[in-house]
Amino acid sequence: MNKKAVRRTMASILSGIGVILILAFASLLMISGIFVTPKYGEPWQKDYSQKFDDPRIRLAAHGLLAANGHNMQPWKIRLDKKDAKVFYLYADSERLTKEVDPESRQMMVTQGAFLEYAVTAGDQLGYGTTVELFPEGNYDEQNLVESMKTKPVAKVTLAETKKTKINALYNYMFLPDTNRTEYQATPLTAEQINALEMINTEKDMTIKIYQDQNDKDKLRNYVINGAIVEAGVGRVMKESEVIFRPNEYQKNKYRYGFSVEGQGTSGVMQHVLQGLLTLFPSMNSGKSASDLFIKSTQISADNTPAYAMIITKDNSRSSQVRSGMLYSRLILNAHSLGLAMQPLSQVLEEYPEMKQLYNGIHHDYASNGGTIQMLFRVGKPTKEVPLSMRRDVMDLIEKD
Repeated sequence: MNKKAVRRTMASILSGIGVILILAFASLLMISGIFVTPKYGEPWQKDYSQKFDDPRIRLAAHGLLAANGHNMQPWKIRLDKKDAKVFYLYADSERLTKEVDPESRQMMVTQGAFLEYAVTAGDQLGYGTTVELFPEGNYDEQNLVESMKTKPVAKVTLAETKKTKINALYNYMFLPDTNRTEYQATPLTAEQINALEMINTEKDMTIKIYQDQNDKDKLRNYVINGAIVEAGVGRVMKESEVIFRPNEYQKNKYRYGFSVEGQGTSGVMQHVLQGLLTLFPSMNSGKSASDLFIKSTQISADNTPAYAMIITKDNSRSSQVRSGMLYSRLILNAHSLGLAMQPLSQVLEEYPEMKQLYNGIHHDYASNGGTIQMLFRVGKPTKEVPLSMRRDVMDLIEKD
């Protein structure tokens, strides 16, 4: 074969390989659902709540955007039939994450996060809101699931007011509540720390921010070791695996749980990764998922200028809910300061394998008998992250 023939053959082979690669790339995008309309993102649109005439549903549509454990969005709304200005918030017992949250503490924190967003929206929309926690009494802890079905977490009462000014935090509700990417090394300023710590006005709750090197090193170890423990507990990892949505079709179908954008992946790479995960689910299960979880936690911990905690005097259900309300206020104020946050909840989880680390961090940082309800990182993010899935608000409304 002469040189020209060899070159023609090689060119033909390379051309064929190129066509195959292009087809494979296009196939991944199609499998991902690149042309599918992301209905799961509609609740993030500022005009979404305007589709509803009932102001209670409008407020619920804003509460839906709040941070929540495992993105389960475990909220149920019962509209009062006799009073058009009253609704009740229930914890959705069908959306418990029993392995990672066996005491349902995170579930209660999530209820509070919803309530604070609803209150913030009420201020903006011209409705003063009164929140009464556990208006029909506390849960029966021996029959917790049944109690969640019958006893509301909160009664919310609206009162029309003359709107005199825009709520300064309202627009920040439409930003992602969690940013898991790397944060800049720049420490928080004294003014930023003061602004965040002063948000809390309740005597039985405390916000503490740590950014000296000794505390950062100690907390980093707790965070990473907590991730290592969780990654080694098969039933906990499986609980996360089953609510992972690998492509746009699944995200539109379920609209809750985890997806690749939770780690900050977006654009074309998001669809490439989604296509691969759809074709090869093992990439997000077993040892692969555990290793990825530990690695991503290490990257986050290694790029954190400050850690923060919400500590309550007791661990009552009311304190858990109120800590969630406080956490939402922190998120919105952090956004206003150009900061981002990410919960690092593993070391605070109450299943047996985590007991040693749970006791350790409480000994070191809540030795007076208090409960650390939230541990999270704070800093200036290096990049923006996509918005996570949200359900349609009408799915939260209890049907007659």
